[in-house]
Amino acid sequence: MEWIILVLIGIAASSLGSLIGMGGGIIVVPALLYLSTLSFLSHPLTPQVVVGTSLFTMIFTGLSSTLAYMKHKTVDYKSGLIFLIGSGPGSIIGAWVTEKLNLHSFSLYFGLFIIFVSIVMLVRDKLKPIPYRKDKGIHRTFTDNSGKTFEYGYNPIVGVLIAFVVGFLSGIFGIGGGSLMVPTMILLFFFPPHVATATSMFMILPTSILSSITHISLGNVDWLYALALIPGAWIGAKVGVFLNTKLKSKTIVWIIRIILVVVGVRLIYQGMTGS
Repeated sequence: MEWIILVLIGIAASSLGSLIGMGGGIIVVPALLYLSTLSFLSHPLTPQVVVGTSLFTMIFTGLSSTLAYMKHKTVDYKSGLIFLIGSGPGSIIGAWVTEKLNLHSFSLYFGLFIIFVSIVMLVRDKLKPIPYRKDKGIHRTFTDNSGKTFEYGYNPIVGVLIAFVVGFLSGIFGIGGGSLMVPTMILLFFFPPHVATATSMFMILPTSILSSITHISLGNVDWLYALALIPGAWIGAKVGVFLNTKLKSKTIVWIIRIILVVVGVRLIYQGMTGS
């Protein structure tokens, strides 16, 4: 029964994660923490092991999603590689910082962080992109299935610095960086939601590998639970990509908002009450 639940969590988390570019960790981490507090799992997990296991699972979510998004040609490889210059080192440092957090403070900080992102997403239409010079910055265009053309871009130095912060937070919280990188690309650089999602999944693969190496060296991966989550993660990633190609951009943004609020409130409650 325990393994069936974990496989289902893997499918649900990966489907939602690859649909909105958040990798699935934003679902796996709170789910494992919650099951651990209920004593449902055969042995309890510390926040550090939950994060390490989540990040290791996301390697397979990232790989499966990236291969699928490549077929739809929605991955911005150049931008993804530039952002990785910052997110890679940040994720390694974040993984080490995780060692200093206990369960309650972890849940509280994670929940507040997610709520903050969801609030920013609500006012996205009133925000203006960070100014950049097209002749010196990165300037891109993308035409979606409906024929609508998007223009977006950014200063590469600013992009690398922001990606470092994103990678740092992903290493701490085991979320693969997508829960902040996708809103960042949409809000600050005006990426089309479909491109932001696909590029985020492309970035999650190497970032998760780097973070996982650190967590494995610290003994923060529960291999039995990881093996149960991986099949669901692989299948769910394919489902999420399929849904992403069928939904409108506004629909994807609303799904992101709702998921962030629900998960954030739950984690804040768990962190404050210890339940």
